[in-house]
Amino acid sequence: MPVWDIALKDLLQISRDRKTIFFLVLMPLIFTAFLGALMPGGSGSAAVDNRLPLGTLNRDPDAALSAALLQALQSSPDLRLVDLGSLAEDQARQQVQDGTLAGLLVIPTGFSAQAFAGQSAPPRLVTDPSSANHLGVESALNAAVVRINLMLASARLSADSFAKVQPFTSPAERQAYLAQAITLSAAAWAKSPVTLSAESAASGAADQPTASSFNQSSPGMIVQFAIYGLIFAGAILVSERNSRALQRLLTTPVARWQIIAGHVQASFLVVMAQEVILIGFGQVAFKVDYLRQPAATLAMAAAVAIWAASLGLLIGVVSRREEHVVLWSLAAMFLLAGLGGAWFPLDVTGKTFAAIGHLLPSAWAMDGFQNIILRGLGFESILLPVGILLGYTLLFFGVSIWRFRTE
Repeated sequence: MPVWDIALKDLLQISRDRKTIFFLVLMPLIFTAFLGALMPGGSGSAAVDNRLPLGTLNRDPDAALSAALLQALQSSPDLRLVDLGSLAEDQARQQVQDGTLAGLLVIPTGFSAQAFAGQSAPPRLVTDPSSANHLGVESALNAAVVRINLMLASARLSADSFAKVQPFTSPAERQAYLAQAITLSAAAWAKSPVTLSAESAASGAADQPTASSFNQSSPGMIVQFAIYGLIFAGAILVSERNSRALQRLLTTPVARWQIIAGHVQASFLVVMAQEVILIGFGQVAFKVDYLRQPAATLAMAAAVAIWAASLGLLIGVVSRREEHVVLWSLAAMFLLAGLGGAWFPLDVTGKTFAAIGHLLPSAWAMDGFQNIILRGLGFESILLPVGILLGYTLLFFGVSIWRFRTE
């Protein structure tokens, strides 16, 4: 059949290029591992503490409230405490200014005693307002201060209740009681924290996918290099046109639609094979759980492959030289990958950027894959992404066929 013959000819031509294996398989594997290791939560970040360094100058050592505050900060997922010992405050401030520290916490002398007496000697936070970490440090510290205030209020209520039964003989005795109450409260807080258990509304199950940076880098590189692989397929069509082989083929009984279908079929098979390899690699090497919904994963891979094949056809039709194919393919790859969330999650970019990104098919391709591997959703969650990818496929096919007929 002419369609299969044309597709087989394209596949043989692509396979003879020694660069094919490297650019279509090895390069995306390398990028998947590299980007996944760089992102927070990747295997390469296991030995790196990505929390914000907060320097501490504790001028109120061996005091219960000071110890409780530092303990609360140590449990923060966002801060890493750096004990500066007896370092001079101006030298500590300099470390904040030069970026060595994200912030400096100074606990003044008598902080605990004055708080127990109802007086104010608040800790001081020093940050660089021009730094991107300014708000993060302040927010994490405020959360710890809220905890300390709750402990202090609880200790005061306990002391007041105790005093009604057995009055304190001196202010020092009351402060000793408060200190012991704070110590016990801090120990109880650390021992039995209340946690939140999240479940999926779709399945009602609590076994959510494990958070991993490879849940971003693996599908991201699948989408990006599906576009990059079109360089080879598009170059074949341009080469046929420039060598007049396409014109001679049009004089045979082979219909135009069969020529187009043959080239598209070859592109589809190339991209689909590439995706299968990358999905298998992500599943085995990085525990990206594509197989939790194998039918949904297969449907998404097929939708991405047919969309990429239609884009490759369009690039091949509008290009006149092979270098034009490379130029258009790279431009499409960087635009669709960068704005479509293949390099970083659109969730963290804000509503405006995310809305712009979702004008592109690549963003919907990422949504479909991550609905499976990151959000733990079922087959129904990919229906909208697949539908949008097929819509773009029809658009690219339509433009390509129209341009092909007018040549």
